Amino acid sequence: MKNILLIGTGHFGHHIAVQLAQLGHQVMAVDSREDRINEILPFVTSAQIGDATNKEFLRSLGVGNYDVCFVTIGGNFQNSLETTSLIKELGAACVVSRAEQDVQAKFLLRNGADHVVYPEKQTAKWAAIRYSTDHVFDYIKLDEQHAILDVEVPKTWVGKSIGALDIRRKFGVNILGIKRDGKTDVSVTPETILTKDISVLALGEYKALRKCFHL
Repeated sequence: MKNILLIGTGHFGHHIAVQLAQLGHQVMAVDSREDRINEILPFVTSAQIGDATNKEFLRSLGVGNYDVCFVTIGGNFQNSLETTSLIKELGAACVVSRAEQDVQAKFLLRNGADHVVYPEKQTAKWAAIRYSTDHVFDYIKLDEQHAILDVEVPKTWVGKSIGALDIRRKFGVNILGIKRDGKTDVSVTPETILTKDISVLALGEYKALRKCFHL
């Protein structure tokens, strides 16, 4: 369990708060709007209404005592940038800030953010990959070059073992596991036979995955 400071409880911040609560973390939520704080109260440990660009207000929160500080202010990049800079100056151990554009990410990283997230950009990429191909069921981005796909077993693979297909040598793709009826099995071996009623969890570079599964 970690102590989390969440600054900004709009749509994105609200969803983060709910997920953090489900994971069992202690969350302090901060927003300048009372209505948003009232909505978030059932999901967080504590909450305060305040101006996150006010240094003294932030100091009163003891930002250095939190394991992670999320800055999820939307619609006002100046406020987001100021808040990011101030909480880092006040001793925040790890600052994760929201960006909507690449240029914003650069400024945030130069002014205190340890990590930057792009909720719209990342969701758009996931949706484009997931719904533009019939045989991809899920997509997890690992970094700018690698991803994991939950993908239908190609027809030419059905009835063959992972070892016989020699997927890693031919494509540079690793089969991490299989899914059947929504359940994941990661105990795959070279002898595992691929059938048409399963999907595979494949890890690799984007270009390798595209070539391997004809995306």
